[in-house]
This record gives sequence, structure tokens and C-alpha cells, in this order.
Amino acid sequence: MELRESPIAETAMLIRRPLAEVFEAAVTTKFWFTHSSGRLNESKPVEWEWRMYGVSTKVEVSEIVPNEMIIMQWSDPPTTVVWTFTEMPDEATFLEIRNFGFAGSADEQVKQAVESTGGFALVLAGAKAWLEQGLTLGLIGDRHPKGVSA
Repeated sequence: MELRESPIAETAMLIRRPLAEVFEAAVTTKFWFTHSSGRLNESKPVEWEWRMYGVSTKVEVSEIVPNEMIIMQWSDPPTTVVWTFTEMPDEATFLEIRNFGFAGSADEQVKQAVESTGGFALVLAGAKAWLEQGLTLGLIGDRHPKGVSA
């Protein structure tokens, strides 16, 4: 397969919470992984862990514009993730996530983009439930339960 353009994972969600609250949740990401070595900032890398899977990744932030955008690199080989926050009427926030820079063959890049789109869609759904309803849905942990082949 030949790619004309590099694949980009894209997903977005309206979250009915004020912009500053949604941004803070993304910086601390309490709804996504099990452990972190710290909050996101431009001064030092952090390590995110998903202990239920026994995996972790290094996250490096290249830019934070408070209440507007977070640009980070993660994974191995690294890809870029851009979180864009848009203030909406009625104390709501539209949060968009784009992930790009996948490596490998064309087939591998497409597979990574599809998996990333699905993963970030779950992240946004989990963030929405947590921020709007105070619910922790366990979406990430339940995505790959033990005993089910990937």
C-alpha cells in the first residue's frame, strides 16, 4: 500500500464543564492512566503507567498554552499528540486530540492511527464521564481484559 499522506488520528468531544477545569484535568489526566511521575509541564518529562497492563511510556511536553493547547511527544518511537481546547457557550469545552508522526510501513502507520483514534476516543469519553458526572468508567482498563486476545 502506498500512502499519499501520513495518517493522523483525530477525535473530539464536547465536555460540559468550564474550559479551565477541562484543561486542568488534561494536565493531570486523572481519568486515563493508573500512575504518573508528575503533572504535565514543559520543564521535565513524566512517566505514565497503566499498571493493569504492565506498560508505561515517557511523555515530553514541547508546548503548553494554558487553556488552549498541549503539544506532547510520547510512545516509542515517539509520536506527537496535540490537545486543543475551545471554550464553548454555557460553560462547555470542545476538546480535540490529534496524534501523528507514526513510524513503520504504510500498513503499520495506518494500523497505529486507527488504534490511536479508538484509544483517544475512549480517553475523551472517560474524561466526559468523570468531569460531567463524577464517574470513573474504567474504559482504558476494560479495553483489553485478561483472557481476551488482542
